[in-house]
Amino acid sequence: MSRPPYPAARREDIVEDLHGHQVADPYRWLEDPQSDDTKRWLTAQEELFHGTVDELPGRGRLRERITELLGAGTVGSPIWRRERRFFVRRTADQEHAVLHTVGPDGRERALLDPVEIDGSGRTTLDGWQPDKEGRLLAYQLSHGGDEESLLRVMDVETGEELEGPIERCRYSPIAWLPGGEAFYYVRRLPASAVPDGEDQYHRRVYLHRVGTDPDTDDVMIFGEGGEKTNYYGVSVSRDGRWLTVSASQGTAPRNDLWCADLSASPAEAPGLKVVQEGVDAQTGMYVGRDGRAYIFTDGDAPRGRLCVTDPADPAPETWRDLIPEDPEAVITDFAILDGPELERPVLLMAWTRHGVSEITVHDLVTGERLGEVPTPGLGSVGGIIERPEGGHEAWFSYTDNVTPSCVHRYDARTGETTLWASAPGDVRLPGVEARQVTYASYDGTEVRMLVISPARGPETAEQALPDEPRPTILYGYGGFNVSLTPAYTPSVLTWVEAGGVYVIANIRGGAEEGEEWHRAGMLGDKQAVFDDFHAAAEKLIADGWTTAAQLAISGGSNGGLLVGAALTQRPDLYRAVVCSAPLLDMIRYERFGLGQTWNVEYGSAAVPEELGWLLAYSPYHHVREGADYPATLFTVFDSDTRVDPLHARKMCAALQHATASEQPILLRNEAEVGHGARAVSRSVDLAVDTIAFMADRTGLPLDPA
Repeated sequence: MSRPPYPAARREDIVEDLHGHQVADPYRWLEDPQSDDTKRWLTAQEELFHGTVDELPGRGRLRERITELLGAGTVGSPIWRRERRFFVRRTADQEHAVLHTVGPDGRERALLDPVEIDGSGRTTLDGWQPDKEGRLLAYQLSHGGDEESLLRVMDVETGEELEGPIERCRYSPIAWLPGGEAFYYVRRLPASAVPDGEDQYHRRVYLHRVGTDPDTDDVMIFGEGGEKTNYYGVSVSRDGRWLTVSASQGTAPRNDLWCADLSASPAEAPGLKVVQEGVDAQTGMYVGRDGRAYIFTDGDAPRGRLCVTDPADPAPETWRDLIPEDPEAVITDFAILDGPELERPVLLMAWTRHGVSEITVHDLVTGERLGEVPTPGLGSVGGIIERPEGGHEAWFSYTDNVTPSCVHRYDARTGETTLWASAPGDVRLPGVEARQVTYASYDGTEVRMLVISPARGPETAEQALPDEPRPTILYGYGGFNVSLTPAYTPSVLTWVEAGGVYVIANIRGGAEEGEEWHRAGMLGDKQAVFDDFHAAAEKLIADGWTTAAQLAISGGSNGGLLVGAALTQRPDLYRAVVCSAPLLDMIRYERFGLGQTWNVEYGSAAVPEELGWLLAYSPYHHVREGADYPATLFTVFDSDTRVDPLHARKMCAALQHATASEQPILLRNEAEVGHGARAVSRSVDLAVDTIAFMADRTGLPLDPA
């Protein structure tokens, strides 16, 4: 593969004066996907991509092995409603996970199979929530990757659709009232009721009574007058007495919180009282079966603490710490086991310690630590599930680098943990080793990364370092308080099985070390994220894991911004780049997709100081003519309603024009798929293209022949 002839892309003389900065935008015409010029350019890019990538060596073997490893399938933890449980499972031959239920008689049946609904595989199940009795199910479907969830209600026993679709419910929370007659949910205002271009915003909380017309009969109970970018959460306690409503401006790491006693005020007009307002903290409230309010907050505790209070008087000054902040571990979840068969009720706390999960057991009344729940290894624990009516059991999902998703059951009577449900497929796993490496970033901050490499047998002190430099992929995200934790990933295993090294960097901007870690990589401190990533690459090279000529980097969404900044800041450090669904024009990102909800993470070009932050690293604006850029593959999805594909189009054109390197700059554009869930076969297609591209550039042989 060498530098191909690139499709023609005109450069326009567009320069704007923004707060005294002269900002050029020569490829603005590529923002319009419907223009004939853009369509012709995309057609030429598609021909270039396929002509360059389709014949790369080892693709057949790569596809076979990724498909085989994906054949392990997936299984989710059970959600209980009395003696009925709901869970999702995907077998080796299924394109999407299927929602199943098991009734009191023990009979299992499929409730929702996206492929039965739509044989094309383009419909996805975005969310589901049974009512408190398990008789009705609210669920959300979207099509073609647009994530525009349509809400419906099903009778669980008969499978009959009782109502829907209700539109504009994108990933709405559902909070059922007892009896299944009504639920609270979140819905956007219709486009006709908001200014032009703002139909993705303006959410409100409504009460819906099953069987009534949502457009005429639903009652708005919250959100009027709030910020247009507000997201809302809503929940109702098991007994139906306590309603909680939260509001956050976009993706801000803070929220306001209210609660209402529904026994003292009507469901249509709940008497909401403030729990937290105008406080720079993320806080949630759960009312237990014991009548206490459990407050989870990072206020005055960046790694989280769990407090208790009286829900009738939930003001912050009444909170009492039950589980205080840990100096090293971050709280991720909790569950209460208080069945009458237990000598005393206990509290299970889930944590991540430097990105690795653990679960501890505490006295529910005092918070005293009593022990821990064994987990299978150094991996990731999903949410801890209890029975809503109480009991002695809890379920949690588990995965690590070589363990497909499985579900474990904890019995508080005996303290034992047992495998409850394993992934449905049986696959041959490669031998790999995983180790956590600590390194210093440029400012001296200690950062960790997970290095996954081919197994070499029992490790000694000498074997802790690599045996030779290998083709390596460095992956990162670094934003929005998202943690990268160990997980079963077939594309990663396939790369390592072929002799490569795969590295996951827990850089600033994530949640691996709590909210302070997040804030150290946002707004005006975003450069710290990129510095951590460059330092990880330099550490891998210095320790002999790889060389600059063998090092590829990969990232998507905010991680696409990360690798876009990496390739423009340090083109000498990386051999190949896969940049997926990226943000790259940070001066105009707020104008498209859900961009306005992210200015609390990045800053806004409308604010002079914040424009300076964005201009300092915006990848599109740092492309330099004559630079030797690494081989770069942009992957974008036409139906992406979160991050507009225009970012990659403009950046691809800029790099193709500017680069002096023989390394190819390519664009892979995929139709009828979006930012999130997709069919398994389309995931395989994407993985084959990206892995083959990086393997070819870094010298990793994929074909044993």
